[in-house]
Amino acid sequence: MNRLKNKVAIVTGASKGIGAAIAEHYATEGAKVVVNYASDKIGADKVVKAIIGKGGHALAIKADVSKTNEVLHLFEETLKNYGSLDILVNNAGIYPSAPIEEVTEDTFRKLFNINVLGSLLTIRETVKAFGTKGGVIINVSSEVSNSPMAGISEYSATKAALDAITVSLSKEFSGRNIRINSLLPGGVKTEGTITAGITGSDLEKMLIEKTPFGRIGQPQDIAKVAVFLASEEAGWINGQKIAASGGIYGF
Repeated sequence: MNRLKNKVAIVTGASKGIGAAIAEHYATEGAKVVVNYASDKIGADKVVKAIIGKGGHALAIKADVSKTNEVLHLFEETLKNYGSLDILVNNAGIYPSAPIEEVTEDTFRKLFNINVLGSLLTIRETVKAFGTKGGVIINVSSEVSNSPMAGISEYSATKAALDAITVSLSKEFSGRNIRINSLLPGGVKTEGTITAGITGSDLEKMLIEKTPFGRIGQPQDIAKVAVFLASEEAGWINGQKIAASGGIYGF
């Protein structure tokens, strides 16, 4: 408990799923949390209410991370309300699945704008907010960056790009007291997987079969690792791809 006491964290895409779980776990550990969302105000407000109900500190801020002006608004509001920033979790992302025959310029741009450009824009502003004191950045990637699945070439490419950004920036940040790592979930049951029809599908059965623990992941499984990576306990971990996948192998 209190591993993140007095820290200020932005968690993007935190209105549900993994992002919501990370926001709630950070608050439990003492952080003041900005619950970012693009459209799901009801979900974001629900996360904030849950955190405040347990004695924590949180506020919801709407911003599409793929748009510069909205990212600037996100950081302006964060600094206005909390005065500083110590942690960024880049969790916002989309993952429509499509075979190569259905790939279009629009689907490519939408995926890369949110999953990749969005992360670059938030990191850019985070570095400014960190100032000379430094801080921690966590990019929520995916095991598909290491072992891409059939039918999701665009999505897999965005996560591989995000991991490359992590490694590159870990070197660029040399001497600036900034740690940056990628967190790679495997199969995780979220509102998104339910909506996409993955939950209960043959794909989910395959993921379970390939996971030694014999179950699908839960958002809290990922959130616990995100707490560790943001804490001083992970102070010597930098520029790494940390799998939180239950040991899943192949696809």
